[in-house]
Amino acid sequence: MTSIADSSVNIQTTSESNVSTPSWFGEVVLISRYLQKHHVLSKINEQVHFARKRFGRYEVIDFLAVLFGYAISGERTLEEFYQRLQPFAVPFMALFERDRLPSRSALSRFLAALTEAPVEALRTLFLDDLLARPLTPDKQTGGLVDRAGNTWIVFDIDGTREAARQRALPLTDELPLPFRRLDEVCAPGYRGRKRGEVVRTRTTVAQAHSYQWLGSFGNRGNGRYREELRKGLAAIRRYLTAYQLEASRTLLRLDGQYGNGAVLSDVAGFAFVTRGKDYDLLNHPQIQARLHLPPDQSQQRPESQMARSLYDCPQIPVGPEGKPCRVIVATHPAGKKKSPVGVTRAGIVYELFFTNLPQHAFTACDVVELYLHRGAFEPALADEDQEIDPDRWCSHAAWGQECWQLIAQWVWNLRLELGHQLHSDPVRTTEFAPALPPSPPHTAPASGYAPPEVGSAWKAGRFEGQDFALQPDGTLRCPADQQLTPHEHRRETDGSLRVVYGASIHSCRPCPLRERCQWNGGATKKPRQVSVLLHPLAVGPASPLWRDWSRREHRRACLRLVRDQRVEVNLPLLSPSVETHPTTADVILSRAQRAHCRLSWETRLTRNARRDTAGQVTIKLFGVPNDFARDLGLTCESVRMPGASQGNPPESRADQG
Repeated sequence: MTSIADSSVNIQTTSESNVSTPSWFGEVVLISRYLQKHHVLSKINEQVHFARKRFGRYEVIDFLAVLFGYAISGERTLEEFYQRLQPFAVPFMALFERDRLPSRSALSRFLAALTEAPVEALRTLFLDDLLARPLTPDKQTGGLVDRAGNTWIVFDIDGTREAARQRALPLTDELPLPFRRLDEVCAPGYRGRKRGEVVRTRTTVAQAHSYQWLGSFGNRGNGRYREELRKGLAAIRRYLTAYQLEASRTLLRLDGQYGNGAVLSDVAGFAFVTRGKDYDLLNHPQIQARLHLPPDQSQQRPESQMARSLYDCPQIPVGPEGKPCRVIVATHPAGKKKSPVGVTRAGIVYELFFTNLPQHAFTACDVVELYLHRGAFEPALADEDQEIDPDRWCSHAAWGQECWQLIAQWVWNLRLELGHQLHSDPVRTTEFAPALPPSPPHTAPASGYAPPEVGSAWKAGRFEGQDFALQPDGTLRCPADQQLTPHEHRRETDGSLRVVYGASIHSCRPCPLRERCQWNGGATKKPRQVSVLLHPLAVGPASPLWRDWSRREHRRACLRLVRDQRVEVNLPLLSPSVETHPTTADVILSRAQRAHCRLSWETRLTRNARRDTAGQVTIKLFGVPNDFARDLGLTCESVRMPGASQGNPPESRADQG
């Protein structure tokens, strides 16, 4: 032993190995006890069945326990996680009522062999566990209150991509085709990164007010976005049923990859907001005619100098089936660099937004702001990457990677739930947008305009205003196929805008239909004029309100609870004469007993289960509130965990102080 001392510091070092407890081990204790309290581990044993040889004594729960610990730890790789866990493998597996830690190779074989059935059973159990316990006793979910006073619950559906780099291999006639381990789980797709990479798309569904995950659905390459969307909607419907909410008051904020008319039938029954990518709609006559009229509103975010002019076009047929949809066109001048979003025509950048939200409750600016508010979802994904990073490659098989990402989202939700128990804060309310002030006379309305209306008939038996059709080039076409161009904009007292169109006198004088069009019969003293009126849009006077909880506070309260506290794990030393795993060579087994897949589930689960023996493993946690520990089934004195098997370090006990 070496001692270094001065007047203020006394440091002693020793060559003896004394492994420090991982900082994340205390959180493993809390979450495992919480899973036991709500019988989640027993439900996994009962509902998630996967029979395969060459796993020896291990079962699904053994491998899922490792994945739970890996997600909680935040270690970069499984190799680093196993290095930190190996000295504490016995108490770690005891927390999950299991005896032996599976090796890395056994875990790799398990993930590679997984099939769809057990992963889907695990996904169902994941959602059941989420819906079994609301975050608050009164089952608050947050919400969005629109200008008409109606409450909507918002869900975000977005996709992330996991990139995997593959080195270039020679391709000649003499060489066989290259074999890629990641071909099953990855495929070429949009990367936005370096060359030589393949990707896997992971579509996530989150509740926008509580930041709870409802599911993760992955596929190779750019994914199967419609199939993933349908699975996400099924999870949302289960959430609405559990909380007794209406689908008609559910708002989906979709990623831009869903911005075409093909998905409108998939989201039938829900309200939605998404960025459109079908820019051929800009050639639609109704949209072209609306773009030649003054914009409804102007939108600008505080962090940007770009101002968008918004044109609200309701009832536009979209998609192959021509479903009516509210299309909002946002325009702004093009800059020196090519705009990453939208399409540029004649120096103007056009962006499309699709929605079916009612105009009386959401203005065009509200819809655009609501879609851009999806930016609040990006920090949640960033937090996920920092704390859990589910996009880490855990398996080169598709269903193995899917299983890992489900466990990662499960840990996120558990942290959030435990954080709400530590700090039961009420839902907070934020003004999403200011209330619309009353417009002074002869000024543009703050709410925008209703659809344009052509002036009504001014004399019986004459051509009415509806006989003059609004054209895509911004003009009117009369029954005689002559053109009327705008020559005057006049603001009315109520804020309406009157656009006056007039024909040419040279077209009206020789017109054979002038007697049905002009006031003076055959005498044509002046050309025909027609007005197009843009009336103010009737919108509710209330201010939109956003009700949610803090994105980080509750989840990180659970993280900070034991990460900054001391955790002690005491393992009694084993006598060299005692074998850790007694031999069973003298036991004669039948072929049915030896066959792994023929044993009953109860028999298989007991092979790696903990058995009571003498001796103890002691785990001490410090700094945990007594009330919180009592809710988890832990007392301030001690709690006996399932004992160790014969020859192993013995029965475990968790003490809280």
